[in-house]
Amino acid sequence: MIRSLTIGLCAATLLGCDVPTDRDALPEPGVREATTQGPAGAAPGSCWGRTVSPAVIETVTEQVQVQPAQISSTGEIQALPIYRTETRQKIVTPRQDNWFETPCTDQLNVDFVATLQRALEARGLYSGEISGMYDDRTRAAMRRYQIAEGGPDSPVLALTTARSLGLIAVERAPT
Repeated sequence: MIRSLTIGLCAATLLGCDVPTDRDALPEPGVREATTQGPAGAAPGSCWGRTVSPAVIETVTEQVQVQPAQISSTGEIQALPIYRTETRQKIVTPRQDNWFETPCTDQLNVDFVATLQRALEARGLYSGEISGMYDDRTRAAMRRYQIAEGGPDSPVLALTTARSLGLIAVERAPT
C-alpha cells in the first residue's frame, strides 16, 4: 500500500512539472554564460565552452640515500652508502581548464544550424538532411571540421569555428 502511494505521489508530481518537450528549447549543453559561469575576466554577455585537459601523472622510481658513505680520516671508504628504492607518483602537467568563446545559445536557432549544416555540406563533411536541428550527425561533422582547423576537441561550436565557416561576422581591427 505504501509503495503504490509513493508511486502515485511521484507520478502526480511529474505530471505537474513543466518539462520542455521541444529539443530546441533546451540550452546547448556545455555553453556557459560569462555572467555566471565563464572564465575569469570574460566580457559580460559573452558565452564560453570548456574542455578539460587531464593531469599527466608519472610513476617515478628513484634511489634515495639513507646513509652516506663512511670515509676514514685517511680517505679510505669504510662503508658504502646505503640506498633505498622509493616509488611515487608525480604530477608532470596539472589539470587545466581550456576555455573557448562560443556563440550564445540564443544565436543557435534553426536558421543558424541550417546554415551550419550547409557550410559543412559544402566542405564535404555533412551529408544529412538540412533540418536546422543540432543533432548528433551535425555535431560530429562540426567537431571534425573544428579539430581539423585547430579548434577545441569539443561538441560545442567555438566562435572561431563559426567565423571560419562564415556563420558569424569577423570583427575588424580599427584602422
